[in-house]
Amino acid sequence: MKTILLVDDSATILLSISNVLAKAGYAVEKAGNAAEAMKKFTANAKIDLLITDLNMPGMNGIDFIKEVRKLPAYKFMPILFLTTESQQSKRAEAKAAGASGWLVKPATADELLNTIKLVMR
Repeated sequence: MKTILLVDDSATILLSISNVLAKAGYAVEKAGNAAEAMKKFTANAKIDLLITDLNMPGMNGIDFIKEVRKLPAYKFMPILFLTTESQQSKRAEAKAAGASGWLVKPATADELLNTIKLVMR
């Protein structure tokens, strides 16, 4: 079973997306911010995919994925942004930082699962 780490400061998003992922057969780890999520990475959790928000208190999603990409075990792990932001400049910045894909909230369950299948090949 593949494990997905979901990072978002919205408890509603964490709950709804984790339910979609669990029903699709994924194990789900959750974190409310980047600092909480980094603890999971540094504890050597087995994470196959990261889905993160862009706008969070503390460290934003782009700075967060730059930190994750510095960890050798997660250098090539797929990373998706799930955010309300849709500007091309933000997408380009995220891609340069190491993001594999981008979904704009509210994404449907099908959009989310299809995108996950694409990046987790």
